[in-house]
Amino acid sequence: MAIFAFAGIAYCQREGGHIRMDVVVGRFRGRVKWAAELVATIALVIIVSVLIYGSYHHFLRSFDFQSPLWSRDSSIDISIPLWPAKLVVPVALTLLWIRLIIQLVGFARALRAGSTRPVAVPLDLAPSDQSITEMAPLARRDE
Repeated sequence: MAIFAFAGIAYCQREGGHIRMDVVVGRFRGRVKWAAELVATIALVIIVSVLIYGSYHHFLRSFDFQSPLWSRDSSIDISIPLWPAKLVVPVALTLLWIRLIIQLVGFARALRAGSTRPVAVPLDLAPSDQSITEMAPLARRDE
């Protein structure tokens, strides 16, 4: 289950498909908006860094080089090692961290240049534009 829950997290961030509250930031325009996005991304990088640290140490507690299956932690009934599932979480969060750093650079460049369409960041779309974007693959498939 860990793979299904965490593997697509960086892709979702890249596409801007995550759930976020744009009540305040959605009203900003120009450099003020990019500054707010930059601050939010910095906070998210810090939070994800802490999560990577904690999840990696949780993985290390279940991994043991001395054991024949390299595991101190296993399922009770058939002794399947659990460390591979526990390794998925820090790996997926590391991919998210890399994606956030790319976004951080994109927001910093947009802030500095004052651009309206920055590179490497998910853009806020109006609901009508978002529905058109989501329906485009279906329209191509029907043709």
